[in-house]
Amino acid sequence: MRKPGWIITKMYKHIFGPVPSRRLGMSLGIDLIPQKVCSLNCVYCECGRTTNLTVERKEYVSIDEVKSELSEFLTENPHPDYITFSGAGEPTLNSGIGEVLNFIKKDYPEIPAAVLTNGTLLYDSELRKELLPADVVLPSLDAANRDSFLKIDRPHKDLDLSKYIQGLADFKKEFSGEIWLEVLILPGYNDDRENLLLLKEAFTKINPDRIQINTLDRPGTVDNLRPANKLELESIKKLWDIEGVEIISPPVERENIISYRDNVEAAIMETISRRPCTLSDLSAILGIHINEINKYLGVLDEAGKITAVRQDRGVFYSILK
Repeated sequence: MRKPGWIITKMYKHIFGPVPSRRLGMSLGIDLIPQKVCSLNCVYCECGRTTNLTVERKEYVSIDEVKSELSEFLTENPHPDYITFSGAGEPTLNSGIGEVLNFIKKDYPEIPAAVLTNGTLLYDSELRKELLPADVVLPSLDAANRDSFLKIDRPHKDLDLSKYIQGLADFKKEFSGEIWLEVLILPGYNDDRENLLLLKEAFTKINPDRIQINTLDRPGTVDNLRPANKLELESIKKLWDIEGVEIISPPVERENIISYRDNVEAAIMETISRRPCTLSDLSAILGIHINEINKYLGVLDEAGKITAVRQDRGVFYSILK
């Protein structure tokens, strides 16, 4: 049984949290990629613009360091609900992801392992083999129409949408765990009937265990984006009319976050009271991983305590007056 909370006294280089996840409970994150290395440059990404758009797989961070940090953390702290490969970039770009997964399943078989991925590289049969030890893989698919794919996800030039969808379908046939496919709905980008029906065709081909509808939580990388409202999401679910579709619930409330630390909230509020900061600024100033900062910003935004304004360098957060 999990203890009532974690007392984290050390900041790690490659792991972060545990942080509350809307889909995975209390999740210990593993970040295998420097910010911001990705195969996509999505207009909605809360972590900012991709600075290294690539499909090259290599050991971007030391796998030995990652395993050492995991061993230390899991020896000294209660076990999380999941160990999750995530971060500010695309984790499957790290050529050592399979080694870390095997390490977790060998040394900590009681902890489920999840991989949050955009799924674009699953056309690679070797990568698909590397991910087989995972318990849950959560890929995304925002469009099954090429023009919409280019407009929303702004992929690396070598990525092909049909290979992307086929890779997801091939992985489902090979994988014994569950696949939860996320679709992020952006009004004006992929919510028209043509796009939605093409996505439905893709779902039939991929056959995921779950289809999770999500929408914008905070500002993305371009202006004039808006989240879909609840009625719009319910309408899309009704149009698809297939089993396994669920709308991801709103961010977890602060009182339900076991690891929520008042001192971190206070530090964020104190910092942005002096001057507006980007997500990256706050991560650098406070020494806390960008994904963990994002969770606190979500709670503060939901509580109406902060506001976000886009400027040339990115989205700046400040206290709402």
